[in-house]
Amino acid sequence: MTVNPPHSKGSRGVSRRGFLVGTGSILGSAALAAPSARAAAFPTAADAPVADGAQVPALVIGTGYGGSVAALRLAQAGVDVQMVEMGMAWDTPGSDGKIFCNTLNPDQRSYWLRTRTKAPLNYFLGYPIDKDISRYTGILDAEEMGGITVYQGRGVGGGSLVNGGMAVTPKRQNFPTILPTVDPDEMYGVYYPRANAGLGVGLVDPNWFETADCYQFSRVGRKHAQRSGFPWTFVPDVYDWDYMEQEAAGTATRSALDGEILYGNNHGKKSLQQTYLAAARATGRVTVSALHKVTSVRPAAGGGYTVVMDQLDTGGATVATKSVTAARVFFAAGSVGTSKLLVKLKATGALPQLNGEVGKGWGDNGNVMCGRANHLWDPTGKLQSTIPCSGIDNWDAGGAFAEVAPLPTGIETYASFYLSITKNPNRAEFTYNPTTGAAELNWQTSWKQPAIDMAKSIFDRINSKEGTIYRTDLFGAYKIWGDHLTYHPLGGAVLGKATDNHGRLQGYSGLYVIDGALIPGNTSVNPFVTITALAERNIEKIIATDL
Repeated sequence: MTVNPPHSKGSRGVSRRGFLVGTGSILGSAALAAPSARAAAFPTAADAPVADGAQVPALVIGTGYGGSVAALRLAQAGVDVQMVEMGMAWDTPGSDGKIFCNTLNPDQRSYWLRTRTKAPLNYFLGYPIDKDISRYTGILDAEEMGGITVYQGRGVGGGSLVNGGMAVTPKRQNFPTILPTVDPDEMYGVYYPRANAGLGVGLVDPNWFETADCYQFSRVGRKHAQRSGFPWTFVPDVYDWDYMEQEAAGTATRSALDGEILYGNNHGKKSLQQTYLAAARATGRVTVSALHKVTSVRPAAGGGYTVVMDQLDTGGATVATKSVTAARVFFAAGSVGTSKLLVKLKATGALPQLNGEVGKGWGDNGNVMCGRANHLWDPTGKLQSTIPCSGIDNWDAGGAFAEVAPLPTGIETYASFYLSITKNPNRAEFTYNPTTGAAELNWQTSWKQPAIDMAKSIFDRINSKEGTIYRTDLFGAYKIWGDHLTYHPLGGAVLGKATDNHGRLQGYSGLYVIDGALIPGNTSVNPFVTITALAERNIEKIIATDL
C-alpha cells in the first residue's frame, strides 16, 4: 500500500486546493479549482430531468467515481454530457435540517427501498439492532444476491456518499495482479497522482493523531499490531482533516465525530459532489438527472444508441418512461449495476454482439469483518471518529490488509473492530434468468472462507499475544466473522476481456465501461482511487482517439 499520495503537501498529503493535471495531459497543465467540503454543505447536485426524445453527444449511466471522471474530462474536451443517476440528488435538507441521517438513528433516508434497515454490523451485545423504516429511495442499497449482501451508494456521487473515504493507492508491486494489461509506469507516474489530486486525498496530522480522543481506538490498534510484529500504517482519506480537528475542538458542527458515515456525512467528507462532479458542473456542459434508471440500450436506426430509462419517485415507482438518443454511452453504474445491465442487454438481444466475458470476473475485494474483545486496560474510547485513518498490512505474508475501523457507539466498548481486504481468489458470474427477467449472481457463502483464513493470519496472532478473544456479538449470536457482505464490489466487465484495454465494449463502437466493473475482483486495498485512476487513463485515450 502506498500511504503518501503523490504530490503530497507536508503530512497532509495531496493539497485540497485543486485538480492537478499532469504533464502530457489532454487538458494541459492548469489546475482546476475544486470546492472544499465546507464550501457548500448542501451542494446543488441535479438539474431538471432529461427530456423524452432528447439527443445527446454523450450519456453517462451513473455518477460514481468512473462516471464523474468521464463527465468532467469529456466536458473539458468540449463535449456536452448527460448523466443519469438512479438515486436521489441529496441536495435538500430533511425536516431535521440535515441532508443525511445519523448512523445510530437511521430513518427512511438510510436505505434504498427497504422497510427495515440492514446494517452491516447488525447486532450489538448479542441483540439485533435493525429497525423498521418507511420505504424510500434512501442512500444505501443493501442488495442481497445469493450468498452475499452488496452495499452500494444510491445517489448523485455514488459510493463516495457512503464509504469511509479511505483513499489508498496499491503497492506498485501488487499492481500486475490487479490490472495485468495496464502499464504500471503510466498509472503511478500520471494517473494515480491525477486521481489523488482530483479526489482531494490527504493524511491525518500525525501529531494531532497522538492526542486526539477520537482516535484512541486507532492507537490501541497500532499497539496491538506492532506488539505482534505487523506493519501498521497511516492511511490517506478524503475527509477534510482541518475540519475534523475543528470538530474535535468544538468550533465546527460535528459530522465524523457525531457518528455520521454509513448513511452520508453532512460536513467534512469530500464526496464526488464536492470534487469531480462540482468541477464537471462548473464547465456548463454537464447535466445530471437524478432518480432515473436505465433499462435498455440498443443501436439506434440513425446511428448512436437509443437509451430507455424510467423516472422514479421517492417510493420507487415509475412516473415516466423516456427514450433518449446518445452518440456515445458510458456505463458507470458500479460493478453490480453495469454488470447486470450488460448481461441483460446481451441475453435479451438489445446488444447481442457483446462477448461471452460480460458478467464474468466479479469479486468482493476479499471483504470480511471481525471484532476483538480487549482487556480493561485497553479502552478504545467513547468518542470515535467514523473516518478510519490506519491499517495493518500482512498482504505479502498472509494475504490480508485490515483497516483499524471505528465502533462509534457513544459508549466504551473495549472492542477493536476491523474491516479486512484479502487476497480471496474466488470469482463469481452474473447470468440472466429469463423467468425473473433479471441478472443473478452465483456467489456462494462458502467462498468467503479463504478471506476468513487470511484475516485470521493477523488476528489469531494478535489475540495470542494480547491474551484476548474475538467478539461474538456483532454479527449474530456467537458469530465471529462478518462474512456475509462486501463494500467493494469489483468486476463483471473486465478490462481486456469484455472490453478492449481502454474500456471499449467488444462488438460495439461508442459503448464504454468506465467503472469498477473493469477491475477483476480485487485491488489489495480500498478500490476507489484505482477506479478513479483507471477512468482517468481510459477517458484520456478515448477522447484522444475516438472523438
